[in-house]
Amino acid sequence: MSYPTPPGWYPDTLAPGTERWWDGTAWTAHTRAPAAAPVPAPAPQGGGSGRAVALVVAGAVVVGAVVTGAVLLTRNDDPGTPAAHASQSPTRTGGDGVPGDDDPSPDGTPAHEDANVLTDQLNGITLPIPDGWERPDRTADQALTMRTKDSYECPGASSSYCYPGTVTTRTPGGTDATTPEALAKEDIADAADRAYEEDIVGRRIFGGITAHRQTAAGEVTVAGRTGYFIRWKVTTAKGPGGYVQSLAFPSPAGSESPVIVRFAFDAGTGGPPPALMDTLIKGIRPIGGGTTDGGVGSSVEHPGG
Repeated sequence: MSYPTPPGWYPDTLAPGTERWWDGTAWTAHTRAPAAAPVPAPAPQGGGSGRAVALVVAGAVVVGAVVTGAVLLTRNDDPGTPAAHASQSPTRTGGDGVPGDDDPSPDGTPAHEDANVLTDQLNGITLPIPDGWERPDRTADQALTMRTKDSYECPGASSSYCYPGTVTTRTPGGTDATTPEALAKEDIADAADRAYEEDIVGRRIFGGITAHRQTAAGEVTVAGRTGYFIRWKVTTAKGPGGYVQSLAFPSPAGSESPVIVRFAFDAGTGGPPPALMDTLIKGIRPIGGGTTDGGVGSSVEHPGG
């Protein structure tokens, strides 16, 4: 019985010394330098104890080779199609010492991740998680998400719960847009529809969008890269309506593939202030390099409300 290879970074056989992201079904354009492997401590000198340690290390090498063989992928000349799938995904069990072990902390956060940031490993960025927000384990559209801890029953769909504030990161696909501005302009309508028109399973949780107007747009520096954002205020048939923003910029890592960050904040007293969007943009950082400031350019105006 075979299993699909899980998403992750794997050696790129056509570019030695490079890893490429496999999304679970196909190779993507994302590449990076391999992560540094830990250097094992030297075995103690002496008699029997030294031999015992050497045997343990040798055994670990064999086990590692088996795991590595299980996930090895090879590629043909088409970067979007793997030449062969692995026969079985590597097994992860808590405390087994296998790299990538997701042994959770008491609050449910993987032990190797900072509970105060949302880490997008694929796109090479982190976003600060505001006070009163959380990172859910899973969402309906599988986008990397952070949202307010508070929720309420959606006004347009019974037995459904809505969140006053939501931010997601994603890699755009199926687009001909070649600039951050074009990508943001292309994305904003879909972002608004997903947040306030109809959710991923087809429920009109706010009764649908009845009107919208643009409140801000312009170039913005994100993690040292020049991006572009567009912000709409939408009115809905039911509920408070809200602010929706699409932010597009090149990834600060690897092949600099485009990144989309979507913001959806309820309007009115129940939602986060739109200014928090600007604060979150300024807080976006490259993974592993944390001093590059981002932020809205001085030429961008932000009308109130």
